[in-house]
Amino acid sequence: MSELRIGVLTCSDSRSAGGAEDTSGRALVELAQARGWLLAAYHVVPDDRETIANTIVEMADIDEVDILLTTGGTGLGPRDVCPEATLSRADREVPGIAEALRAESMRITKRAMLSRGVAAMRGRTLIINFPGSEKAARESFEIVADQLEHAVLMIAGGGHA
Repeated sequence: MSELRIGVLTCSDSRSAGGAEDTSGRALVELAQARGWLLAAYHVVPDDRETIANTIVEMADIDEVDILLTTGGTGLGPRDVCPEATLSRADREVPGIAEALRAESMRITKRAMLSRGVAAMRGRTLIINFPGSEKAARESFEIVADQLEHAVLMIAGGGHA
């Protein structure tokens, strides 16, 4: 499998309002396309739990993305609600991904322990929350990217020896 259907969802009040450029979301698009994966959906939404949750449903159920990468809204701020929005629409958690992201990111910065990002599944879509900075989003992508094709195979019922 080489052409995964990727969705990128940026959760940011300032970026959705046009007050700042979406560098982290665009970086994820670039990284996914460099691997030959298809960008099937891309959205920038405000830090609003229901808006994020509804966009996750749209991208998973209508756009049928295999992998949905979110960026932003994973910190300790009062409007950082991406993990809650993700879990509110998920069928199952995939805790090992979030654990690996934090563990590997701790090698780069101790602030990684403050990330509340989660990974979960909605139907046949794997959703992974990344931090909102471009640097952290790029680093997070590199931590998980080699496992994504195998994850999609497993979700489809294959991938086991």
